[in-house]
Amino acid sequence: MANGLSASGFVTGGRAASHKWKVLGVGFAANASFSAAFSGIPTTAVYLRSGYHLGNEGLGLVLGMLGLGIAVSELPWGLLTDRWGDRRVLLLGLLSTAAALAGLALFAAPLGSHVPHVTTLALGLLLVGLLGGSVNGSSGRAVMAWFREGERGLAMSIRQTAVPAGGGLGALLLPVLASRFGFVSVYAVLALGCAITAGFAWRWLHEPAHVVDGDAAEAAGAADGQRAVDANTNGANANLANTSHVNTSHVNTSHVNTSQANANLANTGQAKTPSPLREIGIWRVALGAGALCVPQLAVVTFGTVFLHDFGHAGVLTISVAMAAVQAGAAIARVCSGRWTDRRGNRRAYMRGCSLLTAVLFAALALATGVAGMQHVALTPVTMILASMIVLGGVSASAWHGVAFTELATLAGTNRAGTALAIGNTCVFLTLFLTPLAIPPLLSLGSWPMVWAVASVSALLALPIFPRAPRMNSARVTQTC
Repeated sequence: MANGLSASGFVTGGRAASHKWKVLGVGFAANASFSAAFSGIPTTAVYLRSGYHLGNEGLGLVLGMLGLGIAVSELPWGLLTDRWGDRRVLLLGLLSTAAALAGLALFAAPLGSHVPHVTTLALGLLLVGLLGGSVNGSSGRAVMAWFREGERGLAMSIRQTAVPAGGGLGALLLPVLASRFGFVSVYAVLALGCAITAGFAWRWLHEPAHVVDGDAAEAAGAADGQRAVDANTNGANANLANTSHVNTSHVNTSHVNTSQANANLANTGQAKTPSPLREIGIWRVALGAGALCVPQLAVVTFGTVFLHDFGHAGVLTISVAMAAVQAGAAIARVCSGRWTDRRGNRRAYMRGCSLLTAVLFAALALATGVAGMQHVALTPVTMILASMIVLGGVSASAWHGVAFTELATLAGTNRAGTALAIGNTCVFLTLFLTPLAIPPLLSLGSWPMVWAVASVSALLALPIFPRAPRMNSARVTQTC
């Protein structure tokens, strides 16, 4: 492929091909550090409610601000990544996010009798989301640039495991910090994590030569085309000037040569990768991902509440169940990336996850409805519901790396930042809307309705995701 990583031992600036694993490590650390914030802060909901004197409505608003900020900023950050490159955008994003979190620690944390207004907290978390949205697209574009086709599914899936890994670490650490040391320590630790990751990015995140020189090559190609036009035109004029008799064939030849050179120039311009914003296939993958995120985020944001309120589970059971969701999601993402690399069936896998997730959450809705009507032993019901939450949560999370690999592959390496931003916009818009939608659903139909809606959302992703191309159809080679 035109932009594929060279099989030679060195790819750019004397850096060995093994440098790609350092780049992948930076991408993992960047996503984990930011995931600890947007997935970890919601786990402190009980302490947020008491520390900031919030009602349920205020709590839902505050928790949704992070998702809103990320959703709004993803596309601008992705476009900027394709223009500036991964290194600049990732460094800018990590350092500015660290500064925003440090600002929360200094000015928006409850301290003694001082309780910041809910608007201050909401705006602060919105700013963190706006700045942190840079991490997703820039780190993903870097990984796509360094890994070849056949490796990218595994690499992107490893990178995507950073989301549950960072979220799990935040879930373990942040509630303890909030309860013992207050929210100053929560925001300060998150800021420190982003700053340390920025140091790793400064040291190791560099783009390979084929990406660094991509824009220069396009410009050179256009210049060569223009020079061809000039050369042929000048040659034709010289022939006309030096010939005493006008030779019709010379004139015609000059026109032919000029037209051919112009055509070559036009083809050079058209060879540029089209904007991902105009690619229907990219939008189908992104919208399908957004729909399939509804059940996943329902588990992440309200799974603990469901197990506590409905299943009457203890702290240990809840902690083990949610840890199992995150660990299972991480393992499933790596395995699915490797499996789809070998089989080349990313689209079929995404559609399969959609169907399986719909079935699992429909079963959870049914089990919840039956348990609510029957008087059965508490412990067996709690274990069954916890197990179903784990299975559903893993199924709803396993496809992330595969979907983002497909997005970047469809767009090509030089446009991967924009494509990943489109996908993340849809995903994090769901993160904003899902916590806001669940409380009204609970008031209307209790937990069975929540899980039923999650099942329907997963099923909606099935027709949205594009189908795999037929084997007998002509295959269009994508520049990547």
